[in-house]
Amino acid sequence: MPKPKASPKKSAKRAKPLYKRVLLKISGEALMGNRDFGFDPPTLARVAAEIKSVVDLGVEVCLVVGGGNIYRGATGVELGMERVAGDYMGMLGTVINALALQATLEKVGIATRVQSALKMEQVCEPYIRRKAIRHMEKGRVVIFAAGLGSPYFTTDTVSVLRGSEMGCNVLLKATNVDGVYDSDPKKNPKAKRYDKLTFTEAITKHLKVMDATAFTLARDNHLPIGVFSIAKHGAFADVVQGRGKYTLISNEV
Repeated sequence: MPKPKASPKKSAKRAKPLYKRVLLKISGEALMGNRDFGFDPPTLARVAAEIKSVVDLGVEVCLVVGGGNIYRGATGVELGMERVAGDYMGMLGTVINALALQATLEKVGIATRVQSALKMEQVCEPYIRRKAIRHMEKGRVVIFAAGLGSPYFTTDTVSVLRGSEMGCNVLLKATNVDGVYDSDPKKNPKAKRYDKLTFTEAITKHLKVMDATAFTLARDNHLPIGVFSIAKHGAFADVVQGRGKYTLISNEV
C-alpha cells in the first residue's frame, strides 16, 4: 500500500542560510516599543525570538546595540555638556541594553556573552577579538557594548568595525522600515525605495541610514550591509536566507 504523501507544510524545507556569520546592528530606540524611554519587555522578548530563529538555522550571530533609548551623546551637547562626557554616558547606555538583551536571550535558551570596550569585569567581559570569535564558534551570541570605548564614534561605525574584525559575511541593520529610501517613507508616501545600492551611491546620495564613516569603512573592508525592518515578524531570518524585503548595500550593484 503506497504511503500517503506528506502535507506541503511538513515537507517544505527551510532555505539554506546565505551567510555563516552575521552582525546584527539594532538601535536602542528599537527596544522601546511604544514607550518614551528605556526598554519594553515584550519588545525585548520579540527581538530575542528573532535572534533565536537565526541561531536555530546554524548561523553564528553577534550584535551591536545602540543606547538612544537611555541616553544619546548629542542630547548632552544640546544641553551644553562636553561632547566627550556625553559620548561616555551614551556608551554606558549601550551596556544596559546589552545586559537586558543577554538576560532575555538566555531565557529562551540562547547562551550569550556581553563584551564591553570599557572595562567593567563585574558585569561583562572585556572585548577580546579572538575570544569573541571562539564564543560564536561554540554557538553563543556575542553582544558588543560600550562602542569602541572612545568618544566621537557612532554605533554604526562600531558595528562595521566589529563586523569586519569578526570576519562576518554581512552586517544587517534592523530599522523600522523595510529598506533604504531616498526620504522618510513615513512622511513622504512617494519616497523611492532601493533594492540595491553601492556604497558610493549611498554616500553621494547622502542617505541617512548610516553615517558616511560607516559606509566608507564597510566599502574599504568589502562588508555588505543589509537594511531591513525589525518590526516585521521573521524578517531577520528571511534576510539571512535571502528572502523578504530589504536593501543590500555593497561594492557591486
